[in-house]
Amino acid sequence: MAQFLFITDLDNTLVGDDHALETLNQRLIRHRETHGTKIVYSTGRSLTSYQNLCTEKQLLPPDALITGVGTAIYHDLDNEPDSTWSELLMENWDRDRAAVIAAQFAELTPQPESEQGRFKASYYLSEADAEQVLPQLKANLHNEGLQFSLIYSGGKDLDILPHNANKGLAMTFLREQWQFGATQTVACGDSGNDRALFDMGDEHGIIVGNAMPELLEWHYDNPSPRRYLAKATYAAGILEGLTHFKFI
Repeated sequence: MAQFLFITDLDNTLVGDDHALETLNQRLIRHRETHGTKIVYSTGRSLTSYQNLCTEKQLLPPDALITGVGTAIYHDLDNEPDSTWSELLMENWDRDRAAVIAAQFAELTPQPESEQGRFKASYYLSEADAEQVLPQLKANLHNEGLQFSLIYSGGKDLDILPHNANKGLAMTFLREQWQFGATQTVACGDSGNDRALFDMGDEHGIIVGNAMPELLEWHYDNPSPRRYLAKATYAAGILEGLTHFKFI
């Protein structure tokens, strides 16, 4: 047993089974108190949406919170995001121009204002339209000379982000800031926007048993001994994976 960096998605990964969440929380509390383990939540939610979730579910206070699919990092739930990370994301980013191009597609419906951000333009896009729209949107953004990242997940959520923003890069930023080795790090997820957590290097990864087909397909196409597909779902799957890798 030793200190490690624990990073997890929230919806349908950590959250989804209240009884399993309570069990996992107790194990993580003891490990943090005994070994100094760091707990990070990495979510597509905004800070406001995360705070709303905290009123509904019993979540442990994290050591850091990554919101907006990796576009903001909060330490000890400060109201202001990490300024160093924000400065990195500003490089070659033009949200207004990206939003103008996205507005040309009738199939894209803007998500609520609460889910938009300085480094995140978010839309709803049906799975039926995605196959046709995504390549054309990508081409149009490229033709405008923009540097960006497109993340489509859950068969409905599309995010246009800076080219150097995603959950995996935010994880690496924190890992290096806190001086954790990659092999001391474990990340957990269930959907397409969590893929970046499992595709960075030598970090361990746990995919919960209720993962979406989009992530499972990538997992089977890119096998790795550092990644574990749990049989159990939600928080129980995380606990299964942590036990498999002998973190707890």
